[in-house]
Amino acid sequence: MRLEIFDVSGRRVRTLVNKAVGAGTRSVKWDGRDVTGLAARSGVYFYRLSVDGSVVATRKMVLLK
Repeated sequence: MRLEIFDVSGRRVRTLVNKAVGAGTRSVKWDGRDVTGLAARSGVYFYRLSVDGSVVATRKMVLLK
């Protein structure tokens, strides 16, 4: 499973999960920081969930501070 966060320009902000996981419900929290540890700006972001190399879902979210 791979879960990534992208900004509206399509740049990857951070990869939250990149490992094999078993079946079942999972919960992942994003601390609002990018890959370098800096706080991301408030705004619209997209998250993409991929399983076994194929994209399962891409959804929009809003980060508010």
